[in-house]
Amino acid sequence: MGLISSLFTGVSGLRGNAEAMGVIGDNISNVNTVGFKGSKAVFSDIFSTILSNGSTTSQLGRGSQLQGTIQEFSQGSFESSSNALDLALDGSGFFVVNNGAGNFYTRAGQFRLNDDGLVQAITGEILQGSSISNGVVSTSTTDIDLAGVQSSPQATTTFTLGANLDASATAATTFTSPVTTYNSVGTQIIVSLQFTKVSGANQWTYAVSPSDGTVTSGASGTVTFDTSGQLSSPTTDQSIVIDFSAASTPAATQTLTWDLVDASGNTNGKLTGFAAASNNNSLVQDGFTTGTLVGLTVATDGKISGLFNNGQTAELFQVALADFLAPSGLTRQGSNLFAESADSGQSVLGFAETGGFGSVVGQSLELSNVDLAEQFVTMIQTQQAFQASARIITTTDDLLTEAVNLVR
Repeated sequence: MGLISSLFTGVSGLRGNAEAMGVIGDNISNVNTVGFKGSKAVFSDIFSTILSNGSTTSQLGRGSQLQGTIQEFSQGSFESSSNALDLALDGSGFFVVNNGAGNFYTRAGQFRLNDDGLVQAITGEILQGSSISNGVVSTSTTDIDLAGVQSSPQATTTFTLGANLDASATAATTFTSPVTTYNSVGTQIIVSLQFTKVSGANQWTYAVSPSDGTVTSGASGTVTFDTSGQLSSPTTDQSIVIDFSAASTPAATQTLTWDLVDASGNTNGKLTGFAAASNNNSLVQDGFTTGTLVGLTVATDGKISGLFNNGQTAELFQVALADFLAPSGLTRQGSNLFAESADSGQSVLGFAETGGFGSVVGQSLELSNVDLAEQFVTMIQTQQAFQASARIITTTDDLLTEAVNLVR
């Protein structure tokens, strides 16, 4: 009976090591799978019986078995990418994606915009995050939707004109400075300042005329320069009010502040009256028109910012992350996805660089954490264990043959 039992002991070794070879094969075949986390086979012995009197020195086993596998969530290396939505995690956490039926979790950050403007994984799930409005992050988590995102216009409130008005010009000489501004709906308005030289002094009058709308206040004035060619009057910034109610594209009434002096009433040096040809050399204003989305960037805290063709940037969403008390207890779903289980514990949602969460690396992908050298060594070890188990069977067969031959 003992020899027959040893046959099954050898079989258990064959079975367990064959299953372990499957684990190794899964690891090796996924060495190029983005975000893949390798597994390790765990063996246990099979206890059979105690021969007599409960003696601890007479315990017999009947082989081994593959008890299970342990997922290894060690950090993978990074690979650079040209896609702004290729994301990697440096540290703890998982990206949260939704397939319409529920949330899943992944370390594979290959995301793209689909035809509905949603940030989608290659396998079709939608990346989850919180929207950002005026710098405030929403408390709820939803699909990251970038469809129809645009930069709202900002009306010009202040402008600084850099120009020189020729002190040697004859009386009644005119010079025009066009100032580009934007109204409340983003329409570009050219506000022309026409300067006219005053006789007998380094002084110019000016008249304001916009390309659209009507000036209701500050339509004219005078600028005077001292003997050094620096502005001496006015000593306060000038206000220009434009009414757009009857404009071709109606907009809110706009007040423009012409920045001429500092807080002490001294010239800022941008408008001068030197004896040189009149010229416009600079213009700074704080307005801009509507912008459409032309690019994306992702910060280390997971905030997705839009780049717009009006030169502006804006934070749009923050990528949501999840973590678990026991990540090795997550259930593999295939396609680089994991699902919550009783062994993993419930998910804890948060954002990158908060609590125990790692950081997000934009334009990068986390590679598989499989170490090929380690897997090949384990493969050799498993192969030898399989061969040794097979030798148990063949040796036992020889012993049984000898036993049968005793009757001859």
